[in-house]
Amino acid sequence: MMRRLRNVALIVVALAAVGGVYALLVPSPQTAVAQTADTARTAQGRALYEQACISCHGANLQGEPGRGPGLTGVGDAAVYFQVSTGRMPLAGPQDRGYRKAPAPEFDPTTEQGSANLAALGAYVEANGGGPTTPTTPGDQLIGSDVAHGGELYRLNCASCHNFTGRGGVLADGRYPPRLDGATPTQMYTAMLSGPMAMPVFSDQQLTPEEKKDIIAYVVSVRGQNNAPGGFGLGELGPSTEGVIAFVVGLATLVGVAAWIGART
Repeated sequence: MMRRLRNVALIVVALAAVGGVYALLVPSPQTAVAQTADTARTAQGRALYEQACISCHGANLQGEPGRGPGLTGVGDAAVYFQVSTGRMPLAGPQDRGYRKAPAPEFDPTTEQGSANLAALGAYVEANGGGPTTPTTPGDQLIGSDVAHGGELYRLNCASCHNFTGRGGVLADGRYPPRLDGATPTQMYTAMLSGPMAMPVFSDQQLTPEEKKDIIAYVVSVRGQNNAPGGFGLGELGPSTEGVIAFVVGLATLVGVAAWIGART
């Protein structure tokens, strides 16, 4: 009798142990649902990629010589910046990849466009990882320390984008874009991904709070907010100021010379 009870107890303990191991290894319903949703979004992103990107970037994101670079490891942030600003997909062979209105199916101001951007980014992210687009709403990416953001902007950004984000021209003929049309999320993802000749500003180089302060500075100098004391002169910095000084100075010298000539 005792042996039989001992065997029953051993069976109960063994079943309990198996049940415990099963509970640890099998995902909970919430996890399974999340994994299913992620898989579905990645599959949707793959379909969008094959429709809009595969001809230039390759079937496996490896890139195509003469058409487009590889995308392995660029991350979701690069996808969001390039596609939401209309730089990608290219409209045709003559498209230089400058900012334009995004394709309707990737318009970040619409619910469907935002969903498609997230899906395409998830697919690229699943193939090599990389920087991710912040999930924080755009208005929460604007920092609170504008003065600090201005210091960081002048140190890291002004040499290309101008002191007030009006863009410029580099020595090799490239055009750093104006920033007055960029949303906070687009500016943040640009800093994370480093498009074109722009360097990548990782969280080790510029912390998330510093990135937000830079965005706050750019937002603060839009419009005529940077010229409280007089004419803005296009807010292009020393270029227009130099032209005005040259023209006015030359006209003054010519006028003085003519006056002296008339008096002698």
